[in-house]
Amino acid sequence: MKFLIADTFQSALTKLDNQSQKAAKMAAFDLQMDPAGEGKSFHRIDNSKDKNFWSVRANRDVRLIVHKEGDRMVLCYVDHHDDAYAWAERRMFEVHPKTRALQIVEVEETVEKRELVSAGTFDHAPDPDEVAAGPSEPPPLANTASDELLTHGVPPQWVDRLCAATTDELLDLVTHLPQEAQEAVLAFAVGEAPPLPTIVEDSQDAALHPDAQRRFRVVEGRDALEAALEYPWEQWTVFLHPSQQKIVEQDFSGPARVGGSAGTGKTVVALHRAQRLAKAPNAKVLLTTFSRPLAASLKRKLTILSGGEKGIVPSINVASFVDAAAELYTLTFGREPYVAKEDDVRAILARESADLSAFDERFVWTEWRDVVDGWHLKTIDDYLDVTRTGKRSRVGRKQRETLWPVFERTRQAIERKGMKTASTLFVEMADHFGPKPDKPYSHIVVDEAQDLGPAELQFLAAIAPDTDNALFFAGDLGQRIFQHPFSWKSLGVDIRGRSSTLKVNYRTSHQIREAADKLLPRAVRDMDGNEDRRTGTVSLFNGPTPHVIRADTQDGEAALASAWIAKMIDDGTAPNEIGVFVRDRSYLPRARDMLAKVGQEVQTLSGAEEIMSEKINLGTMHLAKGLEYRAVLVMACDDDALPLQSRIEDAADEAELDEVYASERHLLYVACTRAREHLCLSGVRPLSEFIEAFDGGI
Repeated sequence: MKFLIADTFQSALTKLDNQSQKAAKMAAFDLQMDPAGEGKSFHRIDNSKDKNFWSVRANRDVRLIVHKEGDRMVLCYVDHHDDAYAWAERRMFEVHPKTRALQIVEVEETVEKRELVSAGTFDHAPDPDEVAAGPSEPPPLANTASDELLTHGVPPQWVDRLCAATTDELLDLVTHLPQEAQEAVLAFAVGEAPPLPTIVEDSQDAALHPDAQRRFRVVEGRDALEAALEYPWEQWTVFLHPSQQKIVEQDFSGPARVGGSAGTGKTVVALHRAQRLAKAPNAKVLLTTFSRPLAASLKRKLTILSGGEKGIVPSINVASFVDAAAELYTLTFGREPYVAKEDDVRAILARESADLSAFDERFVWTEWRDVVDGWHLKTIDDYLDVTRTGKRSRVGRKQRETLWPVFERTRQAIERKGMKTASTLFVEMADHFGPKPDKPYSHIVVDEAQDLGPAELQFLAAIAPDTDNALFFAGDLGQRIFQHPFSWKSLGVDIRGRSSTLKVNYRTSHQIREAADKLLPRAVRDMDGNEDRRTGTVSLFNGPTPHVIRADTQDGEAALASAWIAKMIDDGTAPNEIGVFVRDRSYLPRARDMLAKVGQEVQTLSGAEEIMSEKINLGTMHLAKGLEYRAVLVMACDDDALPLQSRIEDAADEAELDEVYASERHLLYVACTRAREHLCLSGVRPLSEFIEAFDGGI
């Protein structure tokens, strides 16, 4: 008998207490070994419209819901007796008449028809008279043909109700649909045409349809089932959305990139592509990203994807940009490089520039970091000729001539200490491997590629062979917070014609994504003309409107913010599923004082590899990159914090001021989109003008 597990089973399993989980897992193992259920108590769910639903006893109170039909058994759900039966009574297994995909369909009449009110404010619902007086808009799907919905996997019994639903009703109703139907309905609702689904022949097993594989997994053997039960479905990432699968499997004749807004699965694509490329004969793959914590996260996810520690693909090396370069340096020269820390370099630069009264310390540091060291300029002629890509402030020839001796002395001082900047390390390794025909890696996959600097990109291009599929980048131009933009093409990496954008958001609720997207333009374009369009992106689940706390004092903010955190915990959010972020380190004490009122322990994010803990996570917005939480509080969103006042004051002209505002918006976008279900922004009046993108407040 073919044995399958549904995503609904794993989601339900994680909500049980430990003892109940153990009992459910043992019952599942027993069923897999003996599908006939010798010694097991099978009971048909008599009140279900689908007569193939059965319950199986796990212990005195916990029941597994299975679906048995022909030679197929599916683990569908698990819960306490009454709730498990109620779940089965509200659902049916169906093969969709158009797509031929196997679906678990919620019976339409069992879904309560309730009027939804979109809360515009935190503290009260809209006045009924105001609602009644407002203009009524036509239903979002009023002009969508029923046959179009059926073609995209919408169960037939749901079509009429969806077409008549208001926007608020639709956001609630789609959560009851199979995933492919959710995506199509939300795309139609925002005026987009979803891609045509896969249609298969009647003879094909409906459980093996690409859409069915989003929710059903065939498990063969106890080890496979044990691994499936060990990790939540959303972490497993074995089956991909068709748009993701296409990019994973596609062959590219040159460098390629996948983009998409936060939560659309770019990292999932990068992981799967690395695993796919590693299966080629003699493959050696580098999977890399900009920081050690994110590299560690990629390695953990690769472990899950590969089925446990023993299954990690040995031909994939997961490392940060710096660690990847340092490893090659050590293998090449037989010694480890001494990479200077930022604080060490800043101290040297401050000492060497002490007599520069015409330039402030912040300007000198950013000029060194972004221009001189960032582009690894070696001579004054290089500095005089550099086009300062991405730096909009004007620095004339005489100013550069004044600054250059400081930068030259700084470089010499670093070298005397036996240190290298990360940029120097990248360029040295690029110079070493660039001319060599034999490269250390057959394929390179880069995550968070929007934060690559010129030296990092030169390094990665130099260690990649000139073959198909050698360089693949995943990133979102809207999340660029660490690097100024520059032309990749000028460094020999041309992705034009090989760039695609993901549109389905798995991580962030519709309400959070919609509000956060207002922080950015509809399209973000790089310096080579490649464009990431944010229109047409759909989120697969609904949630509460982001909250905005507008307080008159810091004490008032702390009281309201701590109450919000306490409510999240009372409602079942674990402390380690909560992230609190502020604009920079100067606001951390303010956040710590607020969290002290909640009585919860705090882990402060440092940028080094973080230790998994049970504490609330606190950090600056820059350290939010790559993380995700059920609930996020972005605190101290005051007018002089976002954008940061010191950055505004340092802007040399209007063009550079525009760049400051753009990058600060990107930073807030990154912080807000770490939230999956709940988002709160707080500050002291007047709040940042950026907060206008978010509805609600007190």
